[in-house]
Amino acid sequence: MQQTAGAEAAAAPERDLVIDLARFFCLALVVVGHTLMVSPVLHPDGTVSSENTLGEQRWFEPVVWVLQVMPLFFVAGGVTGLYSWHRLRAAGGDAVEFVQGRLLRLIRPAAVLLAAMFTGLWAARLSGVDPQVIQLLASGAGMPLWFLAAYLAAQLNLPWLAALHARAPWPTLAALVSLVVAVDCLRGALPGLAYANMVFLWCAVQELGFFVADGRLQGLRLSGLLGLVAASNLLLGLLVVLRLYSGNMLVNLNPPTLPLFLLAVSQAAALQLLRPPLVRLAVHAPVRRLLAGAGRHSLTVYLWHLPLLAAMSGLLLLTGLPQPAGGTAAWWWTRPLVLLAVVALLLPVLAVFGRLEQRPTSPGHSRARPAAAVVTAAAVVFIPVADAALHGLTQGLLGGGTACFALAVLLLGRVPVRGAGRVGPGGSGLPLPHPPLSANVEP
Repeated sequence: MQQTAGAEAAAAPERDLVIDLARFFCLALVVVGHTLMVSPVLHPDGTVSSENTLGEQRWFEPVVWVLQVMPLFFVAGGVTGLYSWHRLRAAGGDAVEFVQGRLLRLIRPAAVLLAAMFTGLWAARLSGVDPQVIQLLASGAGMPLWFLAAYLAAQLNLPWLAALHARAPWPTLAALVSLVVAVDCLRGALPGLAYANMVFLWCAVQELGFFVADGRLQGLRLSGLLGLVAASNLLLGLLVVLRLYSGNMLVNLNPPTLPLFLLAVSQAAALQLLRPPLVRLAVHAPVRRLLAGAGRHSLTVYLWHLPLLAAMSGLLLLTGLPQPAGGTAAWWWTRPLVLLAVVALLLPVLAVFGRLEQRPTSPGHSRARPAAAVVTAAAVVFIPVADAALHGLTQGLLGGGTACFALAVLLLGRVPVRGAGRVGPGGSGLPLPHPPLSANVEP
């Protein structure tokens, strides 16, 4: 057992700079993409609607085929999650402690966001803002919550999926993909079943991250990686031509469908093809500093950028300033200004709330929370998150979600420090970073 723990610790490097670079790229592309999509419209009769301007452009479908990076983000989550799990096991931790840490990293920043949105929208309602505008802001700003549901579902299943991967990697992947296909086949008769792929699909993509982490993809030759990229895209194209799936990867995103897994295969293989030049780029000190800074606050950026964008767009509607029609030349010229405004609004948010991404750790070697408390916290969190993913966000759900997230944080408490002062095989210390631990350092 001690040999296994030592081997796992040795197999889990401190950082994979290429994965860090990929995650930074994904986050930046998501923020830029949302500034090109959110376009609220005030109609002459006083009603307000929201248009996905970029998504309505026909030329955008082939572009989003390439730039739909959510699969790559989950591949990266599989890599860092598996490394984290191996290090925790090597330090004497268990699955309950892993789940506790993962939950805390995600729900502490999210709890504050929900509370701020709930307070802000109620203040807007008391100020006389039209309820339709308030609901539009709530539904648009709540879009990141589907990600919380999907990412938590994948990460909380990671310990037992990692055990299956260690014993039978290919059968495990095949089983997950088979479940994805089965759900897709039944979604016409049972539409609600389609959301089961929030678990099956993203766990399958996370499993691809395991293959990257254990070096199976890196072991392929150039021809093999190119073959994976070509085969996955050809199969995806065939499914689209046969009209089994939409060619718009935004349509395939929520609920997720098989095309996203095929994209994940292509993106994981492409990442390995690009690894040599990406390594040469990532080792430069300025790039490493950028990645470190972005990594410490990436969850805050992801959670807050869309609510800030929605709030800013709503305020502009209330001012009565002329709004260029979505897709026009004037609208496109305003997009860089919108992006700069969102970044400017994010800076004070990061200064105030960015520290919430640090995992609260207990001094010394205090015991982990009871399994019942951790399981209860996970259930309490999934109630509002799943509801928001299925039915959209409302003011009432914001209030209930805030209460559920706060309760979960109380149930989870603080995470004990593992591995302090321990010495690994051969006299070397376990590769554990020192607290405070960032949500994106993946300790």
